[in-house]
Amino acid sequence: MKASSLKCLSLAASVLLVGCVEKPPEGRALTVKASAYNSLVAQTNANPTLAAWGDTLKPGMKAVAVSRDLIKEGLTHNTLIEIEGLPGQYRVLDKMNKRWTRKIDIYMGKDVDAARNWGVREVEIRWTPVESDM
Repeated sequence: MKASSLKCLSLAASVLLVGCVEKPPEGRALTVKASAYNSLVAQTNANPTLAAWGDTLKPGMKAVAVSRDLIKEGLTHNTLIEIEGLPGQYRVLDKMNKRWTRKIDIYMGKDVDAARNWGVREVEIRWTPVESDM
């Protein structure tokens, strides 16, 4: 076979393979209000380390609670998110009271000063929906 024929065959095979590779889902981004909370009875309930989906929260975990409207947007239990201004990824492990909308609450263990310093601010969050969200 001629070199030019091999080049065309190789190019055709590459095009076919690229066409068959499934692309990853597009990431989502949303601007939300973000506050912070601690595992203290005064801020949660009688069992401040028990999250709404049954997970046990421990200081040092990168976890968030989400308002229930965001669950419908694909921020379901165990979804990993990135939060503007904070390093790493946070896992959705808790749900907020239904009175809140378009809001996340960042878990800060028992560090009340860190939670107060965070305050409430608007941030962009990013996540990749899991297949069942589509």
